Amino acid sequence: MGYTLLNTPGIYTRFPFTGTHRPSAIDLAFANPHIISAFHSWDASTLPSTGSDHARILVSLRPPSPHNDKPRPRWQEVDWLSLTDRLKDWQVPPPPDAPSPNQLDQWFSSALSTLTTTIEASAPHSRPSPRSKPLWTPLLTYRRKEFTKTTQRAKKLQTPDSYAIARLSKLGYFKSIKRAKASYWADFLAKASPNNIWTAKQLVAPRKTPRFFSLPDASGPVAINKALLDHFFPPKDPLPDRGRLKRHPSAAPLTPEEIKLALCKSSPSSAPGPDRVPYSVWKKVNLINPTIILELLSPLVAFGYHPPSLKTANGVVLDKPGKASNDSPVSFWIIVLLKTISKVLERVMTVRLSAVARSKGLLHHNQCGSLPGLSSSDTCLTLMHKVRTLQRPRLKVSTLFLDIKAGFDNVNASTLRARLLASHVPSYMVDWVSSFLSERTGTLVFQGSPNLSAPISVGTPQGSPISPLLFLLYVSPLHMSVPRGLMISYVDDFSITVASPSYRGNIRRLQGLLNTVATRGRDIGVSFSVPKTELIHWRTPSERSPPSTAAIDLEGHLFQPSKVVRWLGYWLTPALNTTHHFRQRLSLAQAIFSFVKRLSSPGAGVKPFLCHRIANGLLLPILTYGADLLTPNSSALRGMNSFWHRVQRWTTNNFFSTPTSILYREACLPPEISYCRYRRRLAALRVACAPL
Repeated sequence: MGYTLLNTPGIYTRFPFTGTHRPSAIDLAFANPHIISAFHSWDASTLPSTGSDHARILVSLRPPSPHNDKPRPRWQEVDWLSLTDRLKDWQVPPPPDAPSPNQLDQWFSSALSTLTTTIEASAPHSRPSPRSKPLWTPLLTYRRKEFTKTTQRAKKLQTPDSYAIARLSKLGYFKSIKRAKASYWADFLAKASPNNIWTAKQLVAPRKTPRFFSLPDASGPVAINKALLDHFFPPKDPLPDRGRLKRHPSAAPLTPEEIKLALCKSSPSSAPGPDRVPYSVWKKVNLINPTIILELLSPLVAFGYHPPSLKTANGVVLDKPGKASNDSPVSFWIIVLLKTISKVLERVMTVRLSAVARSKGLLHHNQCGSLPGLSSSDTCLTLMHKVRTLQRPRLKVSTLFLDIKAGFDNVNASTLRARLLASHVPSYMVDWVSSFLSERTGTLVFQGSPNLSAPISVGTPQGSPISPLLFLLYVSPLHMSVPRGLMISYVDDFSITVASPSYRGNIRRLQGLLNTVATRGRDIGVSFSVPKTELIHWRTPSERSPPSTAAIDLEGHLFQPSKVVRWLGYWLTPALNTTHHFRQRLSLAQAIFSFVKRLSSPGAGVKPFLCHRIANGLLLPILTYGADLLTPNSSALRGMNSFWHRVQRWTTNNFFSTPTSILYREACLPPEISYCRYRRRLAALRVACAPL
């Protein structure tokens, strides 16, 4: 069965009381292959006897620590003053002429490695440890020594006095730890600034217990790693090799403005990839010498090539919210952490490809999301407007909501390349996209991960700036014109709306359109998720007839009409009543406020202006999400106002008897009704000024 005996040979474990029997070893310990690497020792002589004829056995385990304690550069403390002169004179070596892909990758890797090594050498390094604590003090060190000394003395003497002293020492040690924690937290909150206030919010937020994998037929970390790779990245046909690379005459040269714009759109708090270099480093390098990044990335654009050194990534495995079971890979999803210098180039190519796609009509006019000027509110506004328009001539309106299953992972590079070539997209863009999507490698990161790098056949990596645009281009053929209806999508969320004199007629029309869309999806290798499919029959507020129960069939599953549909963060009811939506927003805001308010208690905690920042930057957007489209009724406003008054009192530390008119002025937080009206006016102004 693969088990290994842990007993030390020649050591007896049973000593019979009678002298007629010999000692023997009948107490056996075994370990399976997954824990044998953590086994340290087996000992039957250390522990004292219990009076039994069996010896007490001590099995010591030394589990491998998942903590990576390699020295890490503290990028925020780089000595840029000493680096400025060197970076100003920095020269990137010229790339080879007509290189092979391997030669160009070697040139880029060498130039990038030389640059990052030089910067890293000027940064102090830290060696993180799982036992290091910022709250530790010399007093705690002294208390711990006393606790250890008295405990060992009590074990040796075994007298009541020694036990009492050890107990008092233990109590004093743990009380000191408790006081040190409270003192450190109070000092942290008192010194909180706008830069670390969100860190404090994360510290008080409830933490979800990480789940262990229990995948069938996967009994170890390596098997779990392979099962996840097979599920999320099934093998795909590779693209043909390009051979020698040639410069594309149609490739527009990279400009410093494009690099600067890409860096401005990059968040400093974004998690870095395998190289651990954050965006802040590249922003500083570009500020000192704008030609460095320009000369590094320009040959990649000119040759239409993305080197393999930029296609290594870490895939962080995360729990999907709402999934109770962890015995299937569908309960998890993977976010890809790419190298930040790669994301800079990807942002530049995203802007260029987006402009070309719009000019050549590669995107359907009803596609939204991940495009400049088109947000989720535009998508929902278009749907609501179409529903009300179709209801005016007394037609019955129905909508089917669909979600593409594993959308980004199902993008086929060969199919996308053929479509771009057929649309006469510049050849350097087509070659770069093909190179970006091929020959990728990744390392899955999860609890107990073996950290094995493996080639992955990914569609478009989630976490890349260009992936949403490539996905929109890939699924654009799914869109079609719907007479007396609308088909609109937001990235991978689709909705099909139809109207007819009866709901039964709508079901027949939706069934036909669904079959057509499913056929088009099979042609490009995508399908729709059955559990996420929803149907709704819209009604007018004055309609008094019984709700329709007409259902629709998808892959043998019958979907009944829903009373409430959550789409793009909006809770939609058949009559477009806003009560349910704002009730959900209020519940979510109350849940977040329940732990955020721990940051500031009367007379302690963070400063009032930071409380105002939390209320204005966190609680208010959550509470009023959707207020630009939906108008809260009087019942919803009463609950929202009551909650908002509590937030204002928490911000200002005022008494509960303080009039609300004073609260608004003291807290500098607007009333809910005024703010919702302001949001609607901004939305109306945006629609009125939008280009046709």
